[in-house]
Amino acid sequence: MADARAAGRVIVLNGGSSSGKTTIARKLQEALDGSWVLVGIDLFIWMVPPRLMHQADGLDIVDGVLTPGEEFTRLYAAFRGAVATLAREGVDVIVDDVTLDAARDQQRWHGALEGLDVCWVGVRCAAETVAAREAARGDRPPGIAQRQATAVHEGVRYDLEVDTDANDLAQCLGAITDAVRSRWSVHSTVASNDLPALPVRSALGADGEIALAPWER
Repeated sequence: MADARAAGRVIVLNGGSSSGKTTIARKLQEALDGSWVLVGIDLFIWMVPPRLMHQADGLDIVDGVLTPGEEFTRLYAAFRGAVATLAREGVDVIVDDVTLDAARDQQRWHGALEGLDVCWVGVRCAAETVAAREAARGDRPPGIAQRQATAVHEGVRYDLEVDTDANDLAQCLGAITDAVRSRWSVHSTVASNDLPALPVRSALGADGEIALAPWER
């Protein structure tokens, strides 16, 4: 008989491009006890056929606005289900997401993760700051970060919010690990401002096409 394992816990980090979600997620993997698996929008985009980019039924990008089409939406719904399966199999999961459809996307996650214990964290940053970060990186389509800065949060309800513009990395991590420890009694190490051990990569290149994944470079 297979060992019955308690369901895993889920942390959803939601914020716009260049808000610092992936950096926070990688640092949470370092700070939190146990094996927390990181999944999210970049991983999903690396998984889909590149032909779905700039297509009405895939993921279209016009003037910094990302619009998911019918096929992209269908595939991402299945991806949410796969994430939920990981948690139901006893895996602790960190989801690095961008709710392009804001509150409606949160409801879709609620449906997929029904019955699981989920902590929603909003990762905010001022529009002018994410625009500057995007320009400095030079590896993402221009305009996306500024347009997503507030739009992805509209109507989304959080258990906790952090601001990567007003607070440094250690402060944001400290707030999240405090909340996780209070909610689940998960031990953690002291957060630092050191960059993640693994590089932060975006699935979208500056030309709006799917860039090579870290393991393909």
